[in-house]
Amino acid sequence: MSISRERLRTLLGLADTDLALEARETEERGTHVVERLRFRSLRNGAEIRGLLTRPLGNDGKKPAILYAHAHGGRYEIGANELLEGRPALLGPPGPLLAEHGFVTLCIDMPTFGERSTVAESAAAKAALWYGRTLFGQMLSEQRAALTWLSSRDDVDTDRIGMTGISMGATLSYFLAALDERIAATAHLCSFADFASLIETGAHDRHGHYLTVPGLLSETSTGAIAGLVAPRPQLICVGLDDPLTPPPAVERAYAETLAAYRTADAEGDVSLVAEPGIGHVETRTMRHAVLAFLARHLGGTRDD
Repeated sequence: MSISRERLRTLLGLADTDLALEARETEERGTHVVERLRFRSLRNGAEIRGLLTRPLGNDGKKPAILYAHAHGGRYEIGANELLEGRPALLGPPGPLLAEHGFVTLCIDMPTFGERSTVAESAAAKAALWYGRTLFGQMLSEQRAALTWLSSRDDVDTDRIGMTGISMGATLSYFLAALDERIAATAHLCSFADFASLIETGAHDRHGHYLTVPGLLSETSTGAIAGLVAPRPQLICVGLDDPLTPPPAVERAYAETLAAYRTADAEGDVSLVAEPGIGHVETRTMRHAVLAFLARHLGGTRDD
């Protein structure tokens, strides 16, 4: 069930916004630089924390990553995932990506990190009552973060990718579907056909943020990920992950692959599906992501 970007924007209740930078603190950590950022949403006035990692030195424009943090019921983590990691990850992604030559930005999503004073269920209900969605707000803010990241003097705007695990993965392929400025996307542990999840009851493992009225009457996960074509996309899942059961992954991937074939880009989408693995990053996944980003965005190393 194909869908246009404009129609998907409407279903999500996407509203354009911009982020104004109000404060920046810079810290050199030996192998990389950390920037602690304070943004203000120009749509609703919300203060939004951002964290950025980048390589040492100032030697021209670099490839960049918009990193979307996960959910996992750990509302207190938010953007700190970039610097401190989380249980589902092998380690913090920010320093690693800086080592591989990337400028990487992560912002707190609504109800997470420093914004966790508002409950997810309350924020989701409020958005729905106004004809919007919490997921749409998240995507709008990620898009604004992408705009800000693109404006940096040290970022090559033609080499910006997006990645994340779990909720961050869902944000990654949805935003890549909506915004062609994302040159490549690699996502972990959250790719499955939503209708198939409903058939087994597994959909209730997702948070309230992902409630989008009418979505499945018009399209599907696989079709949305297919909107990324022909830009490169890497999908990583564990086949023992309750969020990505094999039949739901197979159904979604078949639709996404069909879209890439239509775009004559079948070689630019790939699936890493690991048996016996749950909702966690593995060394195989990490190696695949780093190799993918290096190949398509030009990072310094791929091992």
